[in-house]
Amino acid sequence: MSDERSDYAARLDTLETLIAHQDRTIAELNDVITSQWRKIDILERQVAQLREEFQNLGASRDTPEPPPPHY
Repeated sequence: MSDERSDYAARLDTLETLIAHQDRTIAELNDVITSQWRKIDILERQVAQLREEFQNLGASRDTPEPPPPHY
């Protein structure tokens, strides 16, 4: 009976260790995903700003561009 209990205790220790590693891995992955979403938000705002600047630049160019000097 004692061997059976020590076997269960060893198996339980193994499972607890695996769960602890999984918890740490999940926390690390969550940190990575959170960081990536922050970067994505920043990049989306930059793209929107650049798009707006580009559209404003195109709207301000009402006059036609002069031909290049070789014409």
